Amino acid sequence: MFYGSFASQSAGEARMKYVDVIVDAKSEKVDRPFTYACPFDTVRVGSLLKTPFRGGKPRSAYVTAVHESLPDGLDGKRIVAAAEMSDDESISEDSVAIAAWMRRRYFCRYSEALSCFAPSGSASKRGAKRRPEAHIDASAQTPPELTDEQQCAFSRIREALGAESEENGKTFLLHGVTGSGKTEIYLRTVAEAERRGKQSIVLVPEISLTPQTIGRFTARFGADKVAVLHSKLSAGERYDEWMRVRKGEAVVCVGARSAVFAPFENMGVIIVDEEHETTYKSDMAPKYDTIEVAVKRARSAGAVCILGSATPSVVSMYRARSGLYELLTLTERVGGAPVPTLRIADMRYELAEGNKTIFSELLHAKMTESLRAGKKTLLFLNRRGYSPFISCRSCGYVMKCEDCGLSLSYHKRDNSAVCHFCGRRKPVPAVCPSCGAQALKHFGTGTEKVEELTKKAFPEANVSRLDLDTSAKKGSAGRILKDFKDGKTDILIGTQMVAKGLDFAGVDPVGILAADAGLNIPDFRSAERTFQLITQAAGRAGRGAEDSVVVVQTYSPEAYAIAYALKGDYEGFYETEIMLRKSLMYPPFSDIIRVTCYAEDPAAASDGAARAADEILHILGPAERKNILGPQEAAIAKLGADYRYCLYIKAAPGMRRRYETVLSDMKRKNNTDDALKYRIIIEVNPFSLT
Repeated sequence: MFYGSFASQSAGEARMKYVDVIVDAKSEKVDRPFTYACPFDTVRVGSLLKTPFRGGKPRSAYVTAVHESLPDGLDGKRIVAAAEMSDDESISEDSVAIAAWMRRRYFCRYSEALSCFAPSGSASKRGAKRRPEAHIDASAQTPPELTDEQQCAFSRIREALGAESEENGKTFLLHGVTGSGKTEIYLRTVAEAERRGKQSIVLVPEISLTPQTIGRFTARFGADKVAVLHSKLSAGERYDEWMRVRKGEAVVCVGARSAVFAPFENMGVIIVDEEHETTYKSDMAPKYDTIEVAVKRARSAGAVCILGSATPSVVSMYRARSGLYELLTLTERVGGAPVPTLRIADMRYELAEGNKTIFSELLHAKMTESLRAGKKTLLFLNRRGYSPFISCRSCGYVMKCEDCGLSLSYHKRDNSAVCHFCGRRKPVPAVCPSCGAQALKHFGTGTEKVEELTKKAFPEANVSRLDLDTSAKKGSAGRILKDFKDGKTDILIGTQMVAKGLDFAGVDPVGILAADAGLNIPDFRSAERTFQLITQAAGRAGRGAEDSVVVVQTYSPEAYAIAYALKGDYEGFYETEIMLRKSLMYPPFSDIIRVTCYAEDPAAASDGAARAADEILHILGPAERKNILGPQEAAIAKLGADYRYCLYIKAAPGMRRRYETVLSDMKRKNNTDDALKYRIIIEVNPFSLT
């Protein structure tokens, strides 16, 4: 609630303070501090004010500096006063400092970075408190005994949590095979932080995982101590949960990537589960990396940061081996549960033998056995929709998005063509828009088609699907997973959503369809993501005492990512991959910075990209030419009304700060020059190079 106004203040000029603020404005022209007089004695860095701005309505503004007297060089007669201040919605001084770091690191506006820490929504007019995930049933649980490996890892984390200044801000990489009990270590760590009077943040890569995670933490700590923050909450729910965290009513906040900004002021630990997942990279401004923000917040607060995964990212493992993180390992499953057996199904052989179905002979047999034994089957395909593209068999025309230029996927349920990048949806025409022939046909296979074919092949089974289409409605993902857990669903089909951290007993087999599909994506991380997806999907099997089988269907069994995944050999994969990364100077040996120039005129966008490359080389010297790729037409050449050209920069660690300075200055000058017909977007280590 905002309170106070300058008009009602009687304080003399001697009591007046002056503050620098960042005004909530979208224009890059005002991306700088403005100075105001402030009559409120309790104002501090992080206070939220309402300030008049350029003759318009008062705007929200966060304080970035407080001065006891008028700063030198300013005319007091031209300084206007802040009108109101809100204590409830203010943020910490530490948050302001991290927002300033984010502005430099991710080339975003100051106001964009600060908005990450601010509450969204508003208080209920009726005073009612809205509690998300209140339906989750979580009975109190007795903590299980730790294995020797778990105890060793937890003891080291507990030691750092209670350490003095020399280990404040410690980051651990917890590398534990699937089923090794990483979650129990998280629970013990949060309990230890609570015992010390500190709060915790627990991050999961998918919103679909929050009900399972919330249930575990609620069972251990009680519903009143667990807050939830993620984008699927209503605006009112997000506001109420933010205020619960802000007031210290919760001891742990669970959520997806945005929960890294939860307003705890006495942080003990930040946990990032499945730290390798690309969903931790924001694809909207500000395009931050959740891992980097988590490590930064933990270090700033003197808290412990835990990055957990069965398949750590190559970057995180390199940092651990370089001494930036401390590596903790769990090599055995809890309770001696057997590791699932991975078996290859060479689809080239299947095709040669006349099998044109999506199921190899091996997978079909295992699914049949599973149904007879009352077990569950999990099928994984990282491609949603019915078919990935629609083409004319007569002229070769391919339906593409008018805004993005990408192929439209076919969704049979509503006979629509959908862009999986921007969401544009249109009906499939009866005839080809290019030649008029009635020859449009959908090609390839997505999860919707797999669901249809599975129901035909196994009519006696209860089949369900979990992807972005079926989980769009609030609570739908939780219901789908609960039905699978409770045995109401025999076969669950899903995208990568089902490969992340789900823990259900009785899953045998797991079928990985088109395991090599990701290898063909033009991205230096394609092998890493393929290895991770196979390993993580396989980890959903064998969550019990019985043996289980994972069938990996592929046309490329010789690919090193697949070969190492089949053997469960993370070390072998890492050593091969890090050698390739070093030879090509890809992360972790550089930052990949994408500079995109966009304009309604394609020539202006192309010219902007060329000028950007020339300016960089003029300042940093021609020796950097080898580290600049492009300029070139962007993979998504047209987005909305704008044409896009880009260049990629490999910024070595020693050059990162220089590139930050050069690119920040260039972006600010270009985007505030009304004479230019193009604008610039800069992204650090984009999650996709397409």
